[in-house]
Amino acid sequence: MTTLLDETQPLQDQRPARLSRVGDQASELSQGTRVVQWSEHLYKVRAKSTDLILFTTQLAVMLDSDVVLSDALDAIAQQAGDARFKAVILDISERVKGGETFSRALAFYPNTFDSMFVSMVKASEASGRMVEMLTVLTGYLNFEAETRKRVLGALTYPLIMVLMAIAATGTLMFFVLPRFMRIYESRGAALPKLTQVLVHVSHIIGDFEMLTGIVTTIIVLGVSLYYWAHTAAGRRMIDLAKIRTPVIGTMFVDLVITRSMRIMATMVNTGVRLLDAIRVIEGCVDNVCFQKLWQEVDEKIQDGYQLSEAILLAEDGDLIAPGIIQMLRAGERGGRLGEVCDKVSTFYEKKLEASIRSVMTIMEPLMITILGAVIGTIAIALLLPVFKVSSVMAH
Repeated sequence: MTTLLDETQPLQDQRPARLSRVGDQASELSQGTRVVQWSEHLYKVRAKSTDLILFTTQLAVMLDSDVVLSDALDAIAQQAGDARFKAVILDISERVKGGETFSRALAFYPNTFDSMFVSMVKASEASGRMVEMLTVLTGYLNFEAETRKRVLGALTYPLIMVLMAIAATGTLMFFVLPRFMRIYESRGAALPKLTQVLVHVSHIIGDFEMLTGIVTTIIVLGVSLYYWAHTAAGRRMIDLAKIRTPVIGTMFVDLVITRSMRIMATMVNTGVRLLDAIRVIEGCVDNVCFQKLWQEVDEKIQDGYQLSEAILLAEDGDLIAPGIIQMLRAGERGGRLGEVCDKVSTFYEKKLEASIRSVMTIMEPLMITILGAVIGTIAIALLLPVFKVSSVMAH
């Protein structure tokens, strides 16, 4: 059976036909004609979240005003600030004018428009409710951008502390410590044991060959870990650790459930089949455990089970709280599944905000404690020679 996702996968084999024109593309602007030389393949373009939100918002408004899709795309391209994103929109417009569907044209640019975006547009084409779907997409993209902004904002303070700790540690080890070493060496006295350990560490860091070996080892381990994390076993282990770690795991689970319920609410409310909505969710969640859960739910629904029953019977069904399952069951009985999913996503959005605050509340004192211990140990190692310097000088 052909699924919604099958039809919206990136069209890798067809992109050279249109992208062969990328080397020399001419765009007709409102104040004249300007020829722009493109040196990069458009299918590699990544749009900023702000540009994508503005594009979706403008397109929804124009289509709601009965503007033809290709004309709307041309108008939006004229206002685009990013030259490469403008070229992407213009090429999509050309494809639409050539007879391709909007979703199929979007699928040529998987780095710009992800599978969720393309699948939801495809669903809106089938249901004839593109304006409504684009409006919901705008809200979803805004939510994702705000979530990223909150997480990055919460990490700013710990990052600044780490940088300051590195600067303070470097200053103490490479400028203050050598002075005491010269005083003690000139008097033939031995440094305290803790200070000797610090001296050995500073020698290792200051030795170019040893430092090169350490850095090389770290790089090799990092690259190996990167490739291992992209294997099936590695990804599953990392994703499992994400959702099972106390406190932090709650944040990841809330994020995935919020995204899943929001997508399901959007697609069910716009007339998309439940199975198609689940397949879109399966391709949009970035956690292997949840992907497996939705795969099993998909199979069980095809076998005749209701959504709530399918989740209960799935192997990883415990990832969904019993309260959510009960609400879904009530929504199925009352024919209000989309409305219930929308309420669940709203509730979990607030819960996600609380989870992020909880994680940051724990992270800040934890980082202060760790950094304080490191700098405190170094400070003590430097102060011990100070306490004994008078006796050393007298000697």
